[in-house]
Amino acid sequence: MAIVKPFCAVRPRSDIADQVAALPYDVYNRQEAREAVKGKPYSFLNIDRPETQLDPEIDIYDDLVYKTANRLLRKQIESGVFLQDRLPCYYIYELTMNGRSQTGIVGCSSVDDYESGVIKKHENTRADKEIDRIRHVDACSAQTGPIFLAYRSKKEINSIVSEVKAEQKPIYDFISEDRIEHCVWRIANPVMIEELKDAFENIPNLYIADGHHRAASAVKVGLGRRNEKPDYTGEEEYNYFLSVLFPDDQLFIMDYNRTVKDLNGYSKSEFIEKLKENFIVKAVGKEGFSPKEKHTFGMYLDSDWYELKIREELISDDPVKSLDVSLLQNYLLEPILGISNPKTDRRIDFIGGIRGLKELERRADSDMRVSFSMYPTTIGELFAVADADLLMPPKSTWFEPKLRSGLFIHLI
Repeated sequence: MAIVKPFCAVRPRSDIADQVAALPYDVYNRQEAREAVKGKPYSFLNIDRPETQLDPEIDIYDDLVYKTANRLLRKQIESGVFLQDRLPCYYIYELTMNGRSQTGIVGCSSVDDYESGVIKKHENTRADKEIDRIRHVDACSAQTGPIFLAYRSKKEINSIVSEVKAEQKPIYDFISEDRIEHCVWRIANPVMIEELKDAFENIPNLYIADGHHRAASAVKVGLGRRNEKPDYTGEEEYNYFLSVLFPDDQLFIMDYNRTVKDLNGYSKSEFIEKLKENFIVKAVGKEGFSPKEKHTFGMYLDSDWYELKIREELISDDPVKSLDVSLLQNYLLEPILGISNPKTDRRIDFIGGIRGLKELERRADSDMRVSFSMYPTTIGELFAVADADLLMPPKSTWFEPKLRSGLFIHLI
């Protein structure tokens, strides 16, 4: 059973919520973050990436960076940019992109559920990325970026969401620069709060869809504070972490494509002949090719697109090995192009489907050589991998739209 509790959110004033809300800290590199906050004093990215407020020569892991995050957060709370609800609430967060909406419940998930496996993972985390967010959460005594969780859709939760949306006006309703509409409702009714608590307690598992590093960092801060206070009760706020929980039937996963620097010493004709050992190769012309079914890939090379179909005898029943990202890695990227570790090999880069096929062409025509378009991983595949206690290859899923940071802060 899953524990998801209401909390007293620190959140922006409604008149400036659109100016506060920011994309997650990790979608930017250092220079992009610095550019993104120019002329935007309320943007939460100032707090999420506090090095943007300091000399560009300072180390991004300097103690001063994390102290600056805490100082900026406290200053904005004290100045009234943020307010805090007096009683614990749940919140409904709806994002609408290109006419399609997904609606989640904002609450706090349990550190113990994460540790026990009630909350399931499908990715490994990197220690250096964890340490950064651990220090940020610890310095601010706050979780500032929500973890994107998924669950198998439940009619009791859907009914409460529909009722609140029908009866209440949203506390936030704005369209961000990328044309995503963000609407938020507050659930303060004690009866509804208990109903939601009970509904989540009847859900056997939650799944991390996006935010593995944020989740691991929040959990490690919580466990660290437990160690500092052996008489903890389990009810302290650090025993829970900020989450937005979405039903699986509303989620949209986009393709996560690949582009590679060279052909690993092969000529174009040699490379294509080598592909035919594991794939059925078909030239499709100059128009961009996006796969319409699993186990099919697009390839862009020297201004031409090709369709690649994996040979049926190579398809496994294993939940990880059967993923398209695994098939491409195991039968093309590693054995032919020599990319054994896509996490660390600088010859490969990953391009989210939101950027389109033109970006694959642009990269292959400029700093790379060959690009591959993918069929999106499904939420069912993600659940199957997590249920088997297995891990997906890196860069398997690209969720859209992205949750905004700064709309909800959980003080610990």
